[in-house]
Amino acid sequence: MSAGYLAVDLGAESGRVVLGRFDGGRISLDEVHRFPNVAARLPDGLHWDILRIFCEIKDGLAKAARETRIEGVGVDSWAVDFGLLDGEGALLSNPYHHRDPRTEGMMEEAFGLVPKEDIYGTTGIQFLPINTIYQLLAMRGSPLIGIAETLLLIPDLINYWLTGEKVCEYTNATTTQLLDLEGAWSRDLLERLDLPSSLLASVVPPATELGLMLPEVAEEVGAEPPVFAVASHDTASAVVGVPAQGNDFAYISSGTWSLVGVETPEPVVTQEAMEANFTNEGGFGDRTRFLKNVMGLWLLQECRRQWAREGREYSYEELARLAEDAPSGSLVDPDHPVFLAPGDMPSRIRRFCEETGQSSPEEPAAVARCVFESLVLKYRYAIEQAQSLTGRTIGTVNVVGGGSQNALLCQLTADAAGLPVVAGPVEATAAGNVMVQAFAQGRVGSLEDIREVVRDSFEASAYEPGGDPDRWSELRQRFSRLIEKAHALEISEGG
Repeated sequence: MSAGYLAVDLGAESGRVVLGRFDGGRISLDEVHRFPNVAARLPDGLHWDILRIFCEIKDGLAKAARETRIEGVGVDSWAVDFGLLDGEGALLSNPYHHRDPRTEGMMEEAFGLVPKEDIYGTTGIQFLPINTIYQLLAMRGSPLIGIAETLLLIPDLINYWLTGEKVCEYTNATTTQLLDLEGAWSRDLLERLDLPSSLLASVVPPATELGLMLPEVAEEVGAEPPVFAVASHDTASAVVGVPAQGNDFAYISSGTWSLVGVETPEPVVTQEAMEANFTNEGGFGDRTRFLKNVMGLWLLQECRRQWAREGREYSYEELARLAEDAPSGSLVDPDHPVFLAPGDMPSRIRRFCEETGQSSPEEPAAVARCVFESLVLKYRYAIEQAQSLTGRTIGTVNVVGGGSQNALLCQLTADAAGLPVVAGPVEATAAGNVMVQAFAQGRVGSLEDIREVVRDSFEASAYEPGGDPDRWSELRQRFSRLIEKAHALEISEGG
């Protein structure tokens, strides 16, 4: 029987169990099990169906165990969301979804207790209403907080159910905006915000072996492999899987969210970085992921869902073809708060355009073109900021994740940024997950070695900058003015 590592990769739209085989020089990946990840809207808010997710994970592990000797299991997922456990280790409620509106106004409440500069200076993390810190503030006074004894982020919660170990992995823990720059929970910050520090479990670095699966889980799955805390924030695993050489590259981990940034040896915690809302998230190999969150393909995903509700079904490929043939038109700031929550995204895009004095994109082709061009212009904006804030010159942009399959998005990124784009691997997150497990077992020695394996294992597509320079110059100038104008806009969500 062959052997391999299993990467459990949980995304906002779907989850997967991926089998990675590593022969010492190359890695191959095969999807064993995929399942939809659908949020559940209940009377008290928007939640993740975490019990179903765990059952699907076990189904995937069992499928793999019937065909393969499992050498290890690692779990990665989106950031900031968490489950609360009572003193017996029982889950108190389904975890809230970060797009639930209960965090509205919580950043301002936090700044009333602790100055914004103090929070950033302590954590180095960007200000987003979805961050764990603001989710916890929204729960102050809740009976759940009163009886909870442990908070575990989503990958840590799955690891606990697999092994019985209650720990928080470092790369994901940094996204909470509660971890200090030394890698420890900031007790001072928690105390000033009147949040209970006793909830927070010990922090462990990526590549920590947590132990074997619990006997009852092993019996259900049909195997008893070790479980590793990998770089459990999916972006951290994706950045491990970037096939780059040197340090003159920017990366875009492109999916529901787009994470745009560079690697640095140390956090960049300056007034300018705070004002630009850049984040210093933990990375693998003693690296910092200095990056900016961009709303990403979420806008297009929500547009597709709305059009489907109206009886018009479009694949992503169809929308890319429609957008490619459509002329340039109106633009939006993808990160405006109006686009954060689920709902009628085409109507919100049209409303944004109208309120910024632009023509309203009516048909799907025009809406898709607006989304694509707005995204790549925001990518360029973030890359230029990263260069300015770090003093680094970027020579190449590496696009990994689902967006790397979209030729239009990648070409427009090259055109907008004026830089060559290397696209792929699509499976950078699973590759990074698997290779951190291999690192934990001493089968590879460094991040540079891992990236060499990735380069040797996957083909990449190259895109050179092109297009009409005058048109892109006009679009960039118009987008910069739009960003300034959008900051002052309050647009109702509607939909």
